[in-house]
Parts: sequence; structure tokens; C-alpha cells
Amino acid sequence: MADHRISRTTLAAILVATIAALVARSWLQIELVQGGMQQMLAEDASYLVVPPILLLLLFPLWRSEKAFLKFQFRRQALTWRIAVTAIAIGVLIQLMWWSQLITCVSFGIYVSTDPDAIVGPAISFRCASPAVVFLGFFVTAFLVPLVEEITNRGYVQTALQKHGATLAVLVSATIFAIFHTLSSWPFAFFAGLLLGVQYWSTRSLWSSFISHATVNGLVQIDLRCLSVFWNPRLENIPILLPGLSSIFVFVCCTIALLALLGKMAADARAIRPDSPGL
Repeated sequence: MADHRISRTTLAAILVATIAALVARSWLQIELVQGGMQQMLAEDASYLVVPPILLLLLFPLWRSEKAFLKFQFRRQALTWRIAVTAIAIGVLIQLMWWSQLITCVSFGIYVSTDPDAIVGPAISFRCASPAVVFLGFFVTAFLVPLVEEITNRGYVQTALQKHGATLAVLVSATIFAIFHTLSSWPFAFFAGLLLGVQYWSTRSLWSSFISHATVNGLVQIDLRCLSVFWNPRLENIPILLPGLSSIFVFVCCTIALLALLGKMAADARAIRPDSPGL
């Protein structure tokens, strides 16, 4: 099952269906916003149509692919070591995002053009209503990772595996990034590489799904609860202490990520001796 062959027709059908589902979601999101729904809530609520559309459009495929999907989430591939490592990888990815953001602000790479922007730093923590937060977590930390991991790692990467692991990971990461907003392409591509390596080394979607869900869950905390305003004046840039500190954190996270990926590969080999190493 690890060598499951995915035809071009199957892969094309999955990608086309995914695009169609996301287009329908975008249309619904616009309708909800125009109807008076708050933007962020509309983003989450509109995504609820994506799984049903995919199930409907790809219904003829699910019967033939049922065994493959079941294999991707086989119970024996998920151990507490792999789960904890996957969570740690997700936390490190988000820490790297914050580190690069602080670095870019500290050295003037990201600059606000709003003359009335709050200089700060000003930090507050106040969550939206429980229902809104729950919906955000359910959609972003469960449905989105599930759909994207099955599509990008489960099918795109598996289909290209016959051309070599490097190409498969690169292409799946590229497609993964394209399905995100333009401003997040570089970091989405980077995250896609890490998720692809996890899938390749474990031959299971558990680890990449858990890491993806962890990142998205932390992003939800940022969006739903945490408010940070920091727009240093140009005459104060560069700000060396936070800038250099965040670079140090980024480097440490990179080293830790490499170590954890190696550990995950070793844990996967202990479960499945023919799993590839790093």
C-alpha cells in the first residue's frame, strides 16, 4: 500500500474538484459578508461546504481509494512519540513565523504606511465569543488540515513519488503554497516542505496532519484572541535587541526542527523497518 499508484486521471480529478470546492467556498464567503456577516466568521462558515462538495464530486473515486485512505490513517502508524514530535514541530514552525516577523519589523523590512498606526508594542489578549472560537478551531485546525493533507501529501506527493522523493516533496509544497494567499506563499512553501518530509519519512498522514493542525490552531489563537501592535518609527530602525534575538530564536528552531525530523524518521523506522531515513 505504501507503493500505491495514483493515475494522472485520479490526481487531475482531485485537484479540479478541490479548486471547484474552493471557488464555491469563495463565492459563499462573499455572499455571507455582503449579507452582514463578519469577515473572519464568514471565512470559517463558508469552508463548511468544502468537504461535502469534495465528497459529492469525487464520490466515484472514494470506493476505489478507500483502502489507500484507510492506510494513510492506520492506527499502528500513530504512536505517542510521533504525536508529541509532530506537535512540537508545529509549535516550532509557528515560532519561526513569529521570529521572522519580529526580525522583519526590527530591521524595517515590514513597515506600516499608516501614519496613525499604533507605535507600541501594545499587546492584549481577549478572545471572541466561544461559538466563534470553536468554529474557527474546528474549521482551521481540523477540516483544513484534513483536506489539505489528503490532497497535497496523500495524493499529489504520492503520485509523484515514482519520480523521486525530492521532486514529490517540492511539487506538493508548491501546490500547497499556491492554495494560500499570495502574501503567505514563502512561509506556506517552507511549511509544505516540512510536512512533506514528515509524510515521506513516516509513510502516514498522521504526523503531517497533527503538525498542520497544531500550526493552524496556534494561528487561530493569534487571530481570535491575541492582538499585537508594533509599528516602530523609521528613525528608531534598526532595533537590534529584538531583531538579533529573533534571529537567534529562528536559528535555534531550525536546529530543533532538523533534530525532531530525524527523531521522527527513527521512530517511524522502529514501527515500519522499510520506512526511509532522512
